[in-house]
Amino acid sequence: MEIMQVTGSLVCSHRVGGLGHMQLRVLRTPKGKLNVAVDPVGAAPGNWVFTASGSAARFACGNPEIFTDLTIGGIIDHWSPDG
Repeated sequence: MEIMQVTGSLVCSHRVGGLGHMQLRVLRTPKGKLNVAVDPVGAAPGNWVFTASGSAARFACGNPEIFTDLTIGGIIDHWSPDG
């Protein structure tokens, strides 16, 4: 698992069927790298979240048939990113 911050939504007018209707979010790592994750929890821009990656990401999104290797597992309520 990794902690990342939601920077926005990603809207795709055409996508493969394996993504279903999952919402997509753009996430930034504390080092500034951008990633795209499926979002089954409804995170908003600015939220800090924890993620599941690899094969665990498919199970974390609630449907192991979804094509993902990064899923938001939860929204962090209390955390200080100061190190």
